[in-house]
Amino acid sequence: MASPKPKSTYVCSACGARHPKWAGQCTDCGAWNTLSELVEARSRSRGSQRSGGYAGLTDGTRVEALEDVSPEERQRIQSGIGELDRVLGGGIVIGSVVLIGGDPGIGKSTLLLQACAALAGSETVLYVSGEESPQQIGLRARRLGLEGGGVRLLAETCVEVILAHAAQEAPRVMVVDSIQTLFTELVQSAPGSVSQVRESAAQLVRFAKQRDTVVFLVGHVTKDGALAGPRVLEHMVDTVLYFEGEQGGPFRMVRSIKNRFGAVNELGVFAMGDHGLREVKNPSAIFLSRHDQPVSGSLIMVTREGTRPLLVEVQALVDESPLANPRRVALGLDQNRLSMLLAVLHRHGGIAMFNQDVFVNVVGGVRIAETAADLPVIMAVLSSYRDRPLPLDLAVFGEVGLSGEVRPVPNGPDRLREAVKHGVRRAVVPKGNVPKEGVEGLEIVAVRTLAEALDAVA
Repeated sequence: MASPKPKSTYVCSACGARHPKWAGQCTDCGAWNTLSELVEARSRSRGSQRSGGYAGLTDGTRVEALEDVSPEERQRIQSGIGELDRVLGGGIVIGSVVLIGGDPGIGKSTLLLQACAALAGSETVLYVSGEESPQQIGLRARRLGLEGGGVRLLAETCVEVILAHAAQEAPRVMVVDSIQTLFTELVQSAPGSVSQVRESAAQLVRFAKQRDTVVFLVGHVTKDGALAGPRVLEHMVDTVLYFEGEQGGPFRMVRSIKNRFGAVNELGVFAMGDHGLREVKNPSAIFLSRHDQPVSGSLIMVTREGTRPLLVEVQALVDESPLANPRRVALGLDQNRLSMLLAVLHRHGGIAMFNQDVFVNVVGGVRIAETAADLPVIMAVLSSYRDRPLPLDLAVFGEVGLSGEVRPVPNGPDRLREAVKHGVRRAVVPKGNVPKEGVEGLEIVAVRTLAEALDAVA
């Protein structure tokens, strides 16, 4: 009797949705040209399907009551790089799987090679490369001045071979660079396809959980900056880190997008040099441009990335537009939110910018996602529009609503204390963020509405 023909489906690499036939656009998420073929082998016989397939419950698994599960903290090891440990939530959790994504050449492999060299003194480390030969990795290590005598190297792309070597080496930490170059013999498709990436990652995740091995996966990104491959890849791992920063700039930011063992949106700051990535212990100092004289359109904002307050400079430039539709450009901020804030400024501040081009930039390549940037952006734009500089020792934060109210943001006292450490002497903040005991050495101006905030800096 002939074996049944394998079932073929088409999977969207953007959202993971399955379709019975190929189409140019995914009907679930609307993405174009993201469907790729997935051939599924039949793993069950007809008899097991009729019986429900429940005959294999002999692998030692059992059902437990939630109250009987010990809530012990997972063991962590230090990577030797403080900023990386901060992003991971205080260290590397044993048995966790970490996915690191970023643009080509931004420093993913460099950071992991530095971490491997630091860990090699106390832990067994295996570095698996599907893109570089051991000789190339050795040349990069010497260029960075790393002493990686305890780092084991493996140049391989077959997952089964990698896991066989890993079982023999028994590493505590394993780096796979990159997941898009791997393939498994269980799937008949090219490396980098949806099915290959998903199945290869699944095998590596199972190995990490069974052997209590830390696995770092390096992932490629698309032209839009998202991780390449199926969306389910981010759901399978424990932590997802993204590299941020300008390609030619000296600073790199590693942001935690997902973390099962720590705070989400935590930020680690590094400086790229001749000897690799160097930690920046005080990032507020590098993101603040100390002008000799006050300049219009420049203002200090106090944001919060994860568990750390951060002072950054917001710059705005307002100029008369020769276009019928003036431009609204935001670097490091949401452009749609900038348009909304300009509408609020017109409605509740009485200042219209219908014929003005507005450019807003966050210095240092930092991306601000929280709403505490609303009030600083409005004040910086107004300062540039009026060509009226703001004081150098002024800091502002607060969310602005559509009705013109200024709302409090989380962790206001921590932001104010961080501002004082960097020479800020006056702060305009929402009324709900003013601490009862105040902050020594800081004049706090509490505002409830946008009109009050504009009057405070008039």
